[in-house]
Amino acid sequence: MSTPLVEDTSDDHYVLDILDITLNPTLPRLGHRLRCTMDGYLKEPVDLTRVTCNVVMKIGPVKMLDRTYRLPELLAGMGAGLCGDLRPDAGPWKQTWDLQIPRTVPVARHRIVLRARTGDGKDFLALNIPVDFSHRFRPFAPGDPTGSPHRAVPVRDLSWSL
Repeated sequence: MSTPLVEDTSDDHYVLDILDITLNPTLPRLGHRLRCTMDGYLKEPVDLTRVTCNVVMKIGPVKMLDRTYRLPELLAGMGAGLCGDLRPDAGPWKQTWDLQIPRTVPVARHRIVLRARTGDGKDFLALNIPVDFSHRFRPFAPGDPTGSPHRAVPVRDLSWSL
């Protein structure tokens, strides 16, 4: 399973078989909410409160973040939480999170690598997430003759000017 923004790199030995990931809106923006829905199939029971997630965020060759979180802690840091059964049995599994993308994320093209393991050390999921935050967006002012009032446009970044 892959979407244009999220690539599932897990294989058959992972506990979670991801069937679909849906993002709304499809392109996340700094300082805005993002709804992420993940549909999958658990091959065995999992205690989601004990799942650990290693998050590596890179901008070009520079590693900006390399940290391990518990799944509930990672979600809480983005304004979301686990819903439903925290210790689901094997079978169909679905989660929806309303995440808040922090404004403090650097304006750049990021590569995020997320690897998660169960509490007993089994591989849970593996995702690669390339995301382009290279522009800050602002909405057009109402009545602006240059376009739709709902269309986002990049704000000129003058930080590279001399």
